[in-house]
Amino acid sequence: MEKGIDKSHLEGELHLLYLMLLIRRFEERASQAYQQQKIGGFCHLYIGQEAVIVGAVAAARPDDYMITAYRDHAHAIARGTPLNACMAELLGRATGVSKGLGGSMHYFDKQNHMYGGHAIVGGHLPLATGMAFASRYRGEDRCTLCFFGDGAVNQGVFHEACNLAALWKLPVVFVCENNLFGMGTHVERATAVKELTNRAKAYDMPSMVVDGMDVREVRDSFRTILDAMRKRPYPFFIEARTYRYRGHSMSDPATYRTKEELDKYRNEDPIIGFKSVLLSEGKLDEARFSEMDREAKRLAADSVRFAEESPEPPLEDLHKYTFVEGSNQ
Repeated sequence: MEKGIDKSHLEGELHLLYLMLLIRRFEERASQAYQQQKIGGFCHLYIGQEAVIVGAVAAARPDDYMITAYRDHAHAIARGTPLNACMAELLGRATGVSKGLGGSMHYFDKQNHMYGGHAIVGGHLPLATGMAFASRYRGEDRCTLCFFGDGAVNQGVFHEACNLAALWKLPVVFVCENNLFGMGTHVERATAVKELTNRAKAYDMPSMVVDGMDVREVRDSFRTILDAMRKRPYPFFIEARTYRYRGHSMSDPATYRTKEELDKYRNEDPIIGFKSVLLSEGKLDEARFSEMDREAKRLAADSVRFAEESPEPPLEDLHKYTFVEGSNQ
C-alpha cells in the first residue's frame, strides 16, 4: 500500500510547493529507472514545467475534466493519481494507472477525471471539445482543461477544435504549455505567427499569456477564467510560457540548446522561486522545506519499489482491451 502524505504539508500555498516537489522527485526517479532500462518505449519528463499544472489544478474543481498530451505524468499526479500507480504504469505493471498497457504516454484515471495521456500531437484537442460539449448539453457547470505543447498549434485539429468550441460556446480552456521547443525545433522557426495568443483571435476567443514559471500567477489566472466560464460558458486560450530542463524525451540529448540558455531558465526554476517567495513572507522555513523534500523523495523511491514488486499484466490480457469478443452468428 502507498503510504499517506503528511497532511501538514498540504495547507494553503505550502501544498502547491509540496506538489511541485513531489512531481519533480517522481520525474527524477523515472529518469533514473529509464536509464536502468526498467522502463521501455518513450518517456517524456515534465521537469521545469511544474508550476503550470499545479497552478491550474489548484484553481479547478475535482469534477472538472482534464486531458493532455504525452508529457502527462505531472498532470496525473497533480490530479490525485497515486504515485505508485503512476510508476507502475511506467514499468508496465498490472497495478499501473492504465493496467500496465499504456505506458508513459497513455495515463488514464477516470476516477480523478484525468482522461489522458495522448501520443498523437494535437489528437486530443477534439476530445476536449467533445467533453465540453457534454457539459454544456447536460447543463453542468463543469469545465474542461486541455493541455498541449506549442507544436500542437500548427496541427489542423487545433483549428477544428477551437472553431467548434467557439461556435458552440463551450466551457473549455485550451492551455498551450509553450516550452519553446517542438521536439528540437524552436517555436520561432516552426510558427509563422510568433504571438500564439493571436491564434485565438481567428475564433473570437479570449486569450492571455501567463508566466508558467510562477505558480501563483497560473493559479490566479485560471481561477478568474474558470469562475467566469461557469457563469457564462465560452472557450478560452491560455499560453503558459514555461521551459523544460530535460530533452524532449529520454532519448534526446538536447544539443540544440546552449548552456547560457539553460542556465538562464534554471535561474527561473519554479520550485526555487516559489520557495524563496514563501521564505521571504515568513510562510516557510528551511527546516520545513527540507522535511517536505524528504517526504517527496521517500514517496518517489517507494513508488519504484512498489512497481518492481508488482506483477506484469497476464498474457491472456494482451488483446483484452483491443478486440471485442463476439459470436459467429
